[in-house]
Amino acid sequence: MQTYVLGIDVGTSGTRALIMGRDGRVFVSATAEHEPFSSPQPGWAEQRPEDWWRAAGIAIHKALDKGQLRREQISCVGFSGQMHGAVMLDARGEVVRPALIWCDVRTEKQCQELTERVGEEQLIRLTCNPALANFTATKLLWTRENEPENWKRVRSVLLPKDYVRFRLTGEKATDVADASGTLLLSVARRQWCAEVLQAAEIDRSLLPALYESAEVCGKVSSVGAEASGLSVGTPVVAGAGDQAAGAVGMGIVAPGAVSATIGTSGVVFATTDRPALDPKGRLHTFCHAVPERWHVMGVTQAAGLSLRWFRDQFARLPTVDGRDPYEQLTAEAATVAPGADGLLWAPYLMGERTPHLDPTARGVLAGLTASHTRAHVIRAILEGVAFSLKDTFTIFAEMKVPVKKIRLGGGGARSPLWRQIQADVYGQEVEMVEAEEGAAFGAAILAGVGAKMWPSVDAACDSVVHVVERVSPNAANVALMNAAGNAYRRIYPAMKSIFLS
Repeated sequence: MQTYVLGIDVGTSGTRALIMGRDGRVFVSATAEHEPFSSPQPGWAEQRPEDWWRAAGIAIHKALDKGQLRREQISCVGFSGQMHGAVMLDARGEVVRPALIWCDVRTEKQCQELTERVGEEQLIRLTCNPALANFTATKLLWTRENEPENWKRVRSVLLPKDYVRFRLTGEKATDVADASGTLLLSVARRQWCAEVLQAAEIDRSLLPALYESAEVCGKVSSVGAEASGLSVGTPVVAGAGDQAAGAVGMGIVAPGAVSATIGTSGVVFATTDRPALDPKGRLHTFCHAVPERWHVMGVTQAAGLSLRWFRDQFARLPTVDGRDPYEQLTAEAATVAPGADGLLWAPYLMGERTPHLDPTARGVLAGLTASHTRAHVIRAILEGVAFSLKDTFTIFAEMKVPVKKIRLGGGGARSPLWRQIQADVYGQEVEMVEAEEGAAFGAAILAGVGAKMWPSVDAACDSVVHVVERVSPNAANVALMNAAGNAYRRIYPAMKSIFLS
């Protein structure tokens, strides 16, 4: 009987279930949407963990039905999910309050207090990261300070995907990759950080057991089986946070391998064989989903969001010949020469993380003349996002992080023009892979390793991740993009002097 593995990705807008065969090909997938997250006040973002569990059950059932599979054909389950969320449970395993999710930034005060208590340099040395409002630890401190009655009931803390696994298996567990985004992990030692726990006055007993991503950490319980349609006793691996799982799905697992992914935000992700540290905290340094590997990651807040914002505000286009509106926009941009005749876009619509760590940064369209057209603006946006992502490559060079191959992912990788622009801006060949399936595919690969389909994550990626296209940079364009990139980097200090004077 043919056996399969199941990857489950607990995202922000929905949960996806993806079933992969032993040949590494995606057999079937299904998604169930979540209720929209609530924002009771500006900067707050909350979701009900029980809704993730509901959606997971629906998505798994839909995938099994769609593939006409029997439950016993699933040999192992892997998880991925949104990072940084704080799920707080009481002594009975019931949710105490809605989860504060990754984009909740109410904890600026707690970040400052924890940084002062530990010391900024010491905190980065211990956890490889500065205190950011997105991270889990400061959300726990906010709850303790502002909701003391709720905090008194808290007996355990889980990350979003780990809550769904808890409901499926009854086990409280997490992986070192996802735990890296809590600010409570010694990323270099791949274990909970006693010094930060002591400084934050958080009891170690609240935290789940730690595993490597492809390790089996539980089995489907009778309660989990009834809700999901899976067999009792099916093994479940620890999995990984969405960025590390997505990297596994693209084969970014060995040092020198880098991905540049343009979704709503943009992420440049590099695998390393050491916990490479940026002393200025401009990059995240996390454990990878592969034992004895780490990754460094830079983030552009408004990458694909820049193009979506322009489309929504200035270019509502009817569908023509079935073409996606984004295809029409990029086709229009392709009519303009590289460099957009001097027009520049700084994509700081949501502040910026890498390299500025500045939530007050603002977007800028610079260099407009009467001869510029809408096509010039679109091209400038595509180039500006690539310039922003290149800032992370510049920091990689400072840190001596090798960049041997670059693979593109996300919606930005679907545009031939944006692919060429990235090759020209990075000055390096870029690759596209066959299965652009994201984090759920990576979770399925990790499940496959747990099920002994492959001896390691490296072997699995060698077997199932295939490059289908390579784009080389155009030498003339590279010189032009380098000059435009130098001008782009002067926008931020000028913008700061205007808006913060």
